Amino acid sequence: MRGQLLTSQHIQAQRQAADPAQRSLGWLGPIAVLAALASALTTFLVLSGATPILPTHNVVMWVFVLNGALILLLLGIVAWQARRLVRERRAGAAAAGLHVRIVGLFSLVAVLPAILVAAVATVTLERGLDPWFTGSIKELMTNTVEIARSYREMQCRTLARETQLMAADLNRAKVLYDADRKVFRDFLQSRAVFLGFPLAMIVEPDGTVVEKVEVKAIEGMPQPTPADLRDANSSDALCLFPRTGNIFRSILTLEAHGGRVLYVAREVDPRAVEFPPVAEAGIAFYEALDQKKSGIQIAFASMFTLIALIVLLSAIWFGLNFANRLVAPIRRLIHATDQVATGNFYVQVPVRRGEGDLGHLGETFNKMTSELRHQHDSLTAASDLMDRRRRFTEAVLAGVSAGVIGIDAHGSITIVNPSTEALLATPREDLLGRSIAVVLPEVAELVEEMRNARQRLMQRQIEVTRRGKERTINVRVTSEQARSEDRDLVITLDDITDLVSAQRTSAWADVARRIAHEIKNPLTPIQLSAERIRRKYGKVITTDREVFDQCTDTIVRQVDDIKRMVDEFSSFARMPKPTIGSEDLAETIRQVVFMMRIAHPEIQFRDKMPDGPVIAPFDRRLLSQAVTNIVKNATEAIAAVPEEERGPGEISVVLDDTHPEYLILAVTDNGKGFPAEGRQRLLEPYMTTREGGTGLGLPIVSKILEEHGGGMELVDNPTGRGGQVRMWIPKTKPAAAEETSVAAGRTEGHRAGL
Repeated sequence: MRGQLLTSQHIQAQRQAADPAQRSLGWLGPIAVLAALASALTTFLVLSGATPILPTHNVVMWVFVLNGALILLLLGIVAWQARRLVRERRAGAAAAGLHVRIVGLFSLVAVLPAILVAAVATVTLERGLDPWFTGSIKELMTNTVEIARSYREMQCRTLARETQLMAADLNRAKVLYDADRKVFRDFLQSRAVFLGFPLAMIVEPDGTVVEKVEVKAIEGMPQPTPADLRDANSSDALCLFPRTGNIFRSILTLEAHGGRVLYVAREVDPRAVEFPPVAEAGIAFYEALDQKKSGIQIAFASMFTLIALIVLLSAIWFGLNFANRLVAPIRRLIHATDQVATGNFYVQVPVRRGEGDLGHLGETFNKMTSELRHQHDSLTAASDLMDRRRRFTEAVLAGVSAGVIGIDAHGSITIVNPSTEALLATPREDLLGRSIAVVLPEVAELVEEMRNARQRLMQRQIEVTRRGKERTINVRVTSEQARSEDRDLVITLDDITDLVSAQRTSAWADVARRIAHEIKNPLTPIQLSAERIRRKYGKVITTDREVFDQCTDTIVRQVDDIKRMVDEFSSFARMPKPTIGSEDLAETIRQVVFMMRIAHPEIQFRDKMPDGPVIAPFDRRLLSQAVTNIVKNATEAIAAVPEEERGPGEISVVLDDTHPEYLILAVTDNGKGFPAEGRQRLLEPYMTTREGGTGLGLPIVSKILEEHGGGMELVDNPTGRGGQVRMWIPKTKPAAAEETSVAAGRTEGHRAGL
């Protein structure tokens, strides 16, 4: 079997990876690491005084010697393994680069934190101890009491300044005091609250309280003594320090109040009174700590250095040993992965006992390659089948005349065929990925009903208007066979506009034949009878002769009108087959425009024809009738709008011969135009918006053009108000009479290019 196992050369290289010298030193590494870690722990316990052994000079020296020997042993083991690693790297052994990276990673993980911790510990210890024993710190500790006193004096100065402010306000309010004591008391309270005095009162020199405001009750509030009142003056406020507690007081004589004294009190931070004893205790502790500074630094540095070296070397050894055990199975996986990358799914990795999770990884890899081999074969066959089906589906969709749209569960379009692009007049790039509710909102309701229903097929007829063209579409929505609610849908759009129009035209033609047959038979006898009555009895009637003549004339005239209507019905029902001949279309149109210009001098006619004759196969009489009807409708549309609203009447007749297959005739007017909705139904029999119209003019024109292999459409005036009728006549002779309906059905397919 190709690629069944790794080559013997690879397996031999893996076996050579186990160095004999390394195997002989396999027992020494763990013993040295464990001994070094135990020695480091013992050193920490001895130096911290946690053992009965006192950390004397001899004990410390022996501990340092033992730790130094173990550190040298670890250095030798690490150097030996590093030498082996370098030798494999130079020899280009398999996975040697991975081996080096793993060892380097473990070394960095061990070295970098140790170096970082050493630097941080050294700086922290130095910066943490030295600043506390500098002269400035000692001087600061010594002056803490002075700082407390300065704080107390600052509080007194602030209290005295605010007392003077309040005394000045009370002196100015002496008039208020004399006028209304209650209002004065409220003023006193407002000033006390504003300046932050819990207690404010005015007392007589003998201690009698005149006014008192106590914003906040303070326990142990001392009253002013006679000595305090005698010391009061009117220029500077006197601050009274508390003997106990944290209440500062101030007194000041009020000149405007006849020597009365203002007495205020305020609580301050208790630490201002309690801090000096605490500062003295801190100074004593500071001096004791200064004597132990050197011993602390030596103990910390020694203990950290020993433990850091031992832990560092132990971590490096663990990293090297782990890398050695990890690289061997990884090498085998590397070789196998290289084989899989080249497309060989038959490769298997040798699995050895004792490799733990890496051995399980090898087994899993072998299962994975087996599964990949089966899946690869299945996917290849499925991909070929799907590719054939995709090509077949694309070929089928490209040849389908109906529009096909595929949407996913979120309503986004995933598939469209060329017929859909032509029907929606939108290229494929602008349809794919967009929501069906945005591209074709007319089917959004049907799609939503399909998602909520359990049926696999729903259909409906809708009206779609694109670029001014209204089409009748038969919509079929089909759901895929999926159990989940999120199903993909396929929408089929079948343009049945011409079919519906043909059905309606055929039905109306049959109705017209029946009406013409039933009405026309009695018309001639009625007319003859009316004329005979007028001839025979006209001479003998002497009274009310005018009424008699008027009645007989009305009968004859109405019969003529009915005959004319019946003739129109008959003309529509039995439209004569065109007699095709090579005629000059431009000259035919000029004659029609000339007659209409003579008949309607108030309307400005503009015609634009190609230079020279435009020879085409058509029936001159029928096509002249069609153009005359269209121009006549344009004049009636202009007459339906007041002149002050539309301006001068204008009709433009333009013949374009640049299209490769058709001659395009456009008749444009500035009249009332066509309705926005249902305008294409005006081409159906008896559909009219003009009062008194029969609704047969445009259907007759449409039928004439279809008999010639052409067609027509109703659009808005591209230059402004009004409408435009676009007619196209083929440049070549149309198909035989029996193929006329097929040609008419294909007409819409050419409209996008017209």
